[in-house]
Amino acid sequence: MATVAEQWVLVEMVQALYEAPAYHLILEGILILWIIRLLFSKTYKLQERSDLTLKEKEELIEEWQPEPLVPPVSKDHPALNYNIVSGPPSHNIVVNGKECINFASFNFLGLLDNPRLKAAALASLKKYGVGTCGPRGFYGTFDVHLDLEDRLAKFMKTEEAIIYSYGFATIASAIPAYSKRGDIVFVDKAACFAIQKGLQASRSDIKLFNHNDMDDLERLLKEQEIEDQKQNPDLNKNPRKARVTRRFIIVEGLYMNTGTVCPLPELVKLKYKYKARIFLEESLSFGVLGEHGRGVTEHFGINIDDIDLISANMENSLASIGGFCCGRSFVIDHQRLSGQGYCFSASLPPLLAAAAIEALNIMEENPGIFAVLKEKCKRIHKALQGIPGLKVVGESISPALHLQLEETTGCRERDVKLLQEIVTQCMDRGIALTQARYLEKEEKYLPPPSIRVVVTVEQTEEDLEKAASTISEVAQTVLL
Repeated sequence: MATVAEQWVLVEMVQALYEAPAYHLILEGILILWIIRLLFSKTYKLQERSDLTLKEKEELIEEWQPEPLVPPVSKDHPALNYNIVSGPPSHNIVVNGKECINFASFNFLGLLDNPRLKAAALASLKKYGVGTCGPRGFYGTFDVHLDLEDRLAKFMKTEEAIIYSYGFATIASAIPAYSKRGDIVFVDKAACFAIQKGLQASRSDIKLFNHNDMDDLERLLKEQEIEDQKQNPDLNKNPRKARVTRRFIIVEGLYMNTGTVCPLPELVKLKYKYKARIFLEESLSFGVLGEHGRGVTEHFGINIDDIDLISANMENSLASIGGFCCGRSFVIDHQRLSGQGYCFSASLPPLLAAAAIEALNIMEENPGIFAVLKEKCKRIHKALQGIPGLKVVGESISPALHLQLEETTGCRERDVKLLQEIVTQCMDRGIALTQARYLEKEEKYLPPPSIRVVVTVEQTEEDLEKAASTISEVAQTVLL
């Protein structure tokens, strides 16, 4: 029976073969031939081996030149030629053996050489030693750290504060602690390098808006809102079920690269209109703006609860080291688990924490110091106007102004050399200035070369007049 069945199947196959269309048979034949070819053909051809002689190998090795580990750098690069400071960089500074009036250090409130700060630091040094030798989570938390965080929170009128041992790492650690891949960050094109590094670490989607241009920011926020609605059909019907793209707006209170104040009232309106979070970097505005030095929120009278996170360093007005963030407790506590600079760096030396606490004491005891600084800023801003070949960049209330060339030479290197010549000649005449420095290949938007002029409360009217007249005379000599 099995033989008969097999014969019947064979007959059916032959019959089907005769009844099949010609194109079908041709296609099957081609496929069968292709399979046979694949089975019996080699996947690659063996190349003939050619052995090199010992002499040929040595010649090839001798000719080979590896890629340089780092790009070539000129020996006269400013970063390789230091200005050596002797003594504290306070009101008067000794640079390369020359005594000058200091218009270069960010010692806005003149606390760097303050006897009270030095006494507090010395007492802490005797009690705790020099450093901590451990992160905050590994026996690096001292009682003085907790005292400083408590004082900062009370001073800023927020629920909680957290301190970092390195100012640059503060905002650079805070941003990636919250903003992750898939989140959208709207950031000002003039943002400082620390913000840029934080954004890079976050791997979020970055949207840059023109400097202090709220119309441009709103345009980007509207575009993102439309994009979210397209990707989330349930957004309007049932918002709870829709996938939400988190939005962050990151700005500086007083911009390091431009000396301009952010339009915070407009930013807060956009925050609530488009449901975004605001991160405010106040390293330059903390201890400068506002009646009590609380920064740009106090300057504009904005409720501090409208800002999701405030960050600042303690290396300017407080004349210490490190930085801090402040805000609501649940926001700050998250950084204790996710802030890289907090979790993995040795904590702030206790002597510097004690100095920062004493600086806060002085700020609270002398609120009039901020009005004095503001008046001196306005005075130098006015005095620097109209210098031939130079233009003032920055607002009149900024303690860090920029002097840029009115007309560029067309070559950044030549512009830098011209400005450096002005700085050098001013130093020879007793005025210490500095150029603003940038990592040119890494800046997202490289600012034009500039001379930075820093104002402090220690500078007298005579100092301000001398600086303005010296800069004007030297600029005319160099540029005209």
